[in-house]
Amino acid sequence: MPIEPYLFFRGRCAEAIEFYRKALGAEVVVSMRFSENPEGNPPGTPPEFGDRIMHASLKVGDATLMMSDGLSREPMNFEGFSVSLTARDAAECERWFTALGKGGKVEMPLGKTFFAEMFGGVIDRFGLSWMIIVPSDFAGPP
Repeated sequence: MPIEPYLFFRGRCAEAIEFYRKALGAEVVVSMRFSENPEGNPPGTPPEFGDRIMHASLKVGDATLMMSDGLSREPMNFEGFSVSLTARDAAECERWFTALGKGGKVEMPLGKTFFAEMFGGVIDRFGLSWMIIVPSDFAGPP
């Protein structure tokens, strides 16, 4: 059973969807605005949230990334976790790292490590932390 992150972008979800579509080649499986809800807005939804994203699902390789603007007006705060991407090769790893880093900040430059052919960390322009890896054959300590 997969674990699928569900991220809340507090009014920037449509921007995030387009960013990840371009940066990662993500496929938008579904994207629904609050105003498109066939049952009407959930209780407590401010009227001005109608154009915000209620639910979206993106396919990135074999993984699913779910997202929404949510109902909160509080600023986004992605802390205490990173989203990890496994690249097929160094070229894909570098492409993702560079694309995600535009407008963001490099936490750890890409490089070879004892556990990976290539590994690096970047915080994207939304404040979301990403770890990107091309694995090696390292099996860990005996």
